[in-house]
Amino acid sequence: MNISNPLSRRHGMLAASLFLLGPWVLLAQESYNEPWRPQFHFTPPKNFMNDPNGLVYYQGEYHLFYQYNPLGTEWGHMSWGHAVSADMLHWKNLAVAIPEVPGQYMIYSGSAIVDWHNGSGLCAGGSAADPSCLIAIYTAAGNGSQKQYLAFSNNRGRTWTNYEGNPIADLKQPDFRDPKVFWHDARKKWVMVAVLADERKAVFFDSVDLKTWVLRGSFEAAAQEKGQWECPDLFELAVDGNPKNKKWVLVVNRNPGAPAGGTGTRYFVGSFDGTHFVDETPAGQELWADYGKDFYATNSFSDLPPKDRRRIWMGWISNWQYANREPTAAWRGAQSLPRELSLAQFPDGIGLVQKPIAETIRLREGKLLELSGVSVLMANQAVRMASLRGATLEMEAELAPEDAKEIGFRLRKGGAEETVLGITATPREVFVDRTRSGEVAFAPEFSGRHKAALRQSSRVKLRVFLDRSSVEVFVNDGEVVLTDRIYPSPGSDGIELYSDAGKGKVLSLTVWKLGSVWH
Repeated sequence: MNISNPLSRRHGMLAASLFLLGPWVLLAQESYNEPWRPQFHFTPPKNFMNDPNGLVYYQGEYHLFYQYNPLGTEWGHMSWGHAVSADMLHWKNLAVAIPEVPGQYMIYSGSAIVDWHNGSGLCAGGSAADPSCLIAIYTAAGNGSQKQYLAFSNNRGRTWTNYEGNPIADLKQPDFRDPKVFWHDARKKWVMVAVLADERKAVFFDSVDLKTWVLRGSFEAAAQEKGQWECPDLFELAVDGNPKNKKWVLVVNRNPGAPAGGTGTRYFVGSFDGTHFVDETPAGQELWADYGKDFYATNSFSDLPPKDRRRIWMGWISNWQYANREPTAAWRGAQSLPRELSLAQFPDGIGLVQKPIAETIRLREGKLLELSGVSVLMANQAVRMASLRGATLEMEAELAPEDAKEIGFRLRKGGAEETVLGITATPREVFVDRTRSGEVAFAPEFSGRHKAALRQSSRVKLRVFLDRSSVEVFVNDGEVVLTDRIYPSPGSDGIELYSDAGKGKVLSLTVWKLGSVWH
């Protein structure tokens, strides 16, 4: 079946100014200015979006495919939306890449890779020097079954054709989904990790040609878990940057069961030989990528340029407890900032470290504030701090709580509204409290205080990205991260430092205004 979009070929001039998804004409990109519309996080022009899919770099473009409903603002009619970027920040919307087949199956999550040497035999039109093409492997879900399908593109992802031999993997199970495919160099084979979601089991396949897959092994958590496993990923990282000490990270997004409630991103650290994963996480320890309530369905980029050795992923910033009820009108769902991943050895074991990609510096439009070595009281008395306002900001701060029981920031403050980012001495924690963050009544599960333990808190470093309807907090150089959606009133854009009785010290604080990636 050819699933290309003929409109995009026949009406090139119209497609340059409008975004055509099959028969649907989407909003022009210049309209990205509605209330709560993120200015530097990816959102679809209209309608519902969830999981990032098929993140891949190819011929100068980063591709973001994503779970998308072209027909409405709630989950349904799932297809693969598509956008491309030169820097993972400024995105250009393209036509729907892989649409549902009505009455047969929807297009669930999956991954994309570059078939560099045409091992699949599906690449055409390339050269002897570069015979490559893009391959997408996704879940076809319908009629009570979930199977893995392959599609290929010979024009840089603009149109796709389904492989005639589909399905390429079928366990005859109703919950077999979300394939992540990568090249395993030691075995010289492609590896696929997928999940049996309801059984909370990861399954491993391998292939030499991307079309014929053999089941090789599986993994289940040692401790009894609840909920589903979804959107797995598997990659190798050096510990503390040491190439002689590498570990594999197996990611499973869990629904529900996350620390803040609802959905979240769980991971295991261990070894993988191409067929079996062995968990080496200390007994009784659960590792989570994010302690806010809105970071789920992660996917990491494939085929980054050879000189770029980073592992970068993105996640959907929402939660299945209320994803269909978010108070945005024309669109729902957003993607996180791309994050660079690494592993670090901590006293309690090896864990992930996440940092915003270096490219985010390009978002800065101007420095609004710079303070150092002052008390919280003195900082709030500073003229520039008192007048500091904004809905799209980046903040870097280092706070010394000293004898303060609690210290932090009140963000998006106005009237009775505020989102509190705080650090407590007992227990030693960092938290985001969105109880009074603005619109919270649309779902009883939304309002709340989300927290994470700190390994040390005598000096706490914070890097905060504040967008019109989200806050991402990277703590102590990314060893802890919290991500939350917020829906404040338009006039609630003040920022204030706080602590009990003005105690504690601001060792450093810098605030930048961030520009829009859409204008």
